[in-house]
Amino acid sequence: MATVRVVFTKGPGIGYEIAVHRDTGPELAPRNGPGGHPYLPHDLVHLLVEREAGIELGVYGQLAAGDNGLFWPADDAERTRAGRRRRSKKHAMSPRAEADMIRSEELARIAVPVWEARRGLADGLPAYVSEKDVEPVVGRIVNAFDDYADRWHALPVGGSLTVLWKVPLQNRR
Repeated sequence: MATVRVVFTKGPGIGYEIAVHRDTGPELAPRNGPGGHPYLPHDLVHLLVEREAGIELGVYGQLAAGDNGLFWPADDAERTRAGRRRRSKKHAMSPRAEADMIRSEELARIAVPVWEARRGLADGLPAYVSEKDVEPVVGRIVNAFDDYADRWHALPVGGSLTVLWKVPLQNRR
């Protein structure tokens, strides 16, 4: 098991900062998130999708395993070494990690509109989501969205929300 603690700090509008704390790998510097939704920041969506679906090598599973992903080490010397490593070798994902990343994207693409429709934030499901796409795991994900959405929306600018996940990393690659 590897533990990941992710802190989302609300910025103005739909902006936010994300900080990842983990057991393995160098300490990571926080970064700005891409925004996304006034109730569900994009990176929070993926964290909840991966946690609820048990996706071990998605974005957060890879971070838990020591990969830096879209983050940079906080330490300047380690950041320089990480930059050299990225330039010196092809950073290819394993087939399993690639499949987990695709699954995370698929579930996020389905779960967000299902959640929006359930909450009355959308009139219905978009054409690309059919009833057959709404498998049981989507229900668990949507329930997790409910657990965090109102708390996130109610935060003032500068307020934070922390999500903890113990990632079961039986097979890291």
